Amino acid sequence: MFLIAAKMELGGQRSRKFPFGFERVNGLGFFAAAVALTAVGVLLLYNAATALIAAEHATVGSMVVLDHDLWIGWLMIAAQLYSLVPPMLIGRRELPLAEKLNDKLLHTDALMNKANWLTGAAGLAGILGLGLGWWWADSVAAALISVDVISDGVKALRSSTAELIDGSPRALSSPRLSGEALELEKRLCSEFPSATIRLRETGRLIRAEVHGIHPPSEARHPRHYWPGPQDRAWRLAQVSFIPPIPD
Repeated sequence: MFLIAAKMELGGQRSRKFPFGFERVNGLGFFAAAVALTAVGVLLLYNAATALIAAEHATVGSMVVLDHDLWIGWLMIAAQLYSLVPPMLIGRRELPLAEKLNDKLLHTDALMNKANWLTGAAGLAGILGLGLGWWWADSVAAALISVDVISDGVKALRSSTAELIDGSPRALSSPRLSGEALELEKRLCSEFPSATIRLRETGRLIRAEVHGIHPPSEARHPRHYWPGPQDRAWRLAQVSFIPPIPD
C-alpha cells in the first residue's frame, strides 16, 4: 500500500476529475493498512483461543542425523530466530523515516513488521514450551501478543478514520491530536483572535481555514504561519480565509 500510494502521489496528474491530484491516497492507504493490522491481531487471537479451547497437544518429534537422535525443535528454533531478523531490522529502519515524512502509512507498516517479529517470538516461546511439556505455551504467548497487535491496529483505525472524515490532524502513533497541529492552531488564534480556526489533514499535509475575518492585506505564504522549525513547514499546504457573512 505504501509503494502504491507513493507512486500515485508522485505520478498522479491533476485533472478535471481529480483537481487536487492524489495527495490523499496516502490517507486511504493508511486506512487499508490499519484494517490489515487489526485483522492480523484478531486472527492471531482467534487461532490462539481455538487452540486453547480444543486443548491441542502438539508434539515435536526427533530425527536421526549421523546416527544421533536430533530433536526437531532445535531446527525449528533456529528457523524462528532467522525469521525474526528481517521484520525487526526493517521496522526499525522504517520508524525514523515515518517520523521525518509524517507518513502514517509507513508507520503502520513498521507496526506490521513489529507484529511479524512478535508473532515469531510467540512461536519461539511455543516451541520451547512444547519441549518442556507445556502444550499451552504457544497459544498463551500468541494470545498475549495479539492484544498488543490489536491495540496498535485499533489506534491506527481511529486515526485513519478521523483523517478520511476531515477530523483534526492526529499524532503519528496515536489517535490523540497532533502536537504540531495544536501549536499551529495556537499560532493562528494569536494572530486572528476573533476568528474560528479549523484544521484538517490530507495525507501528510495540513490545511487550515480561518473563518470570520477578511484575509490580511499583505499576501503571505502558508509557511509564514508555521509555528515550529522551518524544515517541517512543508506540512502546512494551505491557509484559507473565509470572511464573515455580510449583514
